[in-house]
Amino acid sequence: MTALKEFQRLEAEGVWRATPADQRKDVIVSLGDASLTILDLRENVLAHWSIAAVARANKGQRPAVYHPDGDPGETLEFGADSAQMIDAIEQIRSAIDKSRAKPGKLRFMITGGIAAAVLAGIVFWLPDALLRHTVKVVPAVKRVEIGDALLTRITRISGQACMTRDAREPLRRLASRVLGPAQRGALVVLPGGVAATAHLPGGRILVNRSLIEDPEEPDVTAGYVLTERLRALTQDPLEEMLVQTGLWSSLRLLTTGEMADIDLERYSEYLLARTPATLSNDVIIAAFETAELRTTPYAYAVDITGETTLPLIEADPMKGKSARPVLSDSDWLRLQGICGE
Repeated sequence: MTALKEFQRLEAEGVWRATPADQRKDVIVSLGDASLTILDLRENVLAHWSIAAVARANKGQRPAVYHPDGDPGETLEFGADSAQMIDAIEQIRSAIDKSRAKPGKLRFMITGGIAAAVLAGIVFWLPDALLRHTVKVVPAVKRVEIGDALLTRITRISGQACMTRDAREPLRRLASRVLGPAQRGALVVLPGGVAATAHLPGGRILVNRSLIEDPEEPDVTAGYVLTERLRALTQDPLEEMLVQTGLWSSLRLLTTGEMADIDLERYSEYLLARTPATLSNDVIIAAFETAELRTTPYAYAVDITGETTLPLIEADPMKGKSARPVLSDSDWLRLQGICGE
C-alpha cells in the first residue's frame, strides 16, 4: 500500500496527543510511502501511523482530527493551513477504501447468488424432481384408483363400457393371451370416445368397439392391444398424466394421495383427443415375436394398402411358423357381440 506519488514526502505542522491524559504537542507530520511519521520540533520520531489504519474523527470539519483506527485516544490535528496534507490524506484513504473488499457487497453478492440458485432450482429442477419422486412412491393400488376415476369420466363422454355375459370370458382370455395372465381384466371396450386404443394409470387399456366388431380375425385386435401396451411401457402412464396436469397436481397427489377433479377432467379429455405416440417398427416386431403374434394382420389394418407398414409385413416374426391362436372361433364370435347390437 503506497501513498499517491504526487503527495510523497509531503510535510505539514500539526498537534499530536498520545493519550487523552497527555499534553498536546506541536509536531511535524511527514507523509511517506506507506505511513504518516510524527516528529517533534527537534525531529525526533514520536509515532508512525499506517495510512491504511488512519481514521478521521470529524469528517468534513476543520481543524481535521485523525486517530489510529480503533484507538481514538491518540489524536493528530491539522489546522486550516495544512489543507494540502488534509487533502492528501483524504485522497489516500479514499483510494485505500476503494481497494478493500466490501464485506457487505460481497455478502450481498453471495446471498444473491444463493437466492438465484434456489430460484433456478425451484423453476427448473423442483418440478421434474417432484414429479419423478411422486411417480416412484405412488403405490399400484392408488394407480388403479386413479385409472378408475379417469374411466368414470371418460365413459360420460364415450358411453358405458360394453359387456355382455357371453363376451366376458372371451375378453378376459384375449387380455390374458396378449398381455399375460395377470392382466386378464385389463381390457375395456368402449362404444365411442377413444379413436382406437388408449391406456390409463393402473394398467387398463381402452379399446374402441370397432376394433372388436370390424376385423375378421382377432389377430388385428390383439395387435392394437399389444402396441398400446408398448406405448404404456414407453412412458409411465402416471408420469404422463402428471406432466399434463402440472406441478400442483404432483404436489397434491404426493401430500394428500388425491387428484383434483379438475385435473381428472382435463386429462380424460386429453386422452380422448391425443394422437397416439409412434413406435419404431423394430420395437413392434420384437414385441409381437415375444407374444407369438403375427404382424401382418395388424399392419394391413393400420394401412389397407400396406405401403406405410411394409416393414411389419416383410418382417412378420410368425411368417412360415404355426402361430399360437389368439382366440378360438367361438370365443371370437362371442367377443364380437360384446356391445350387444
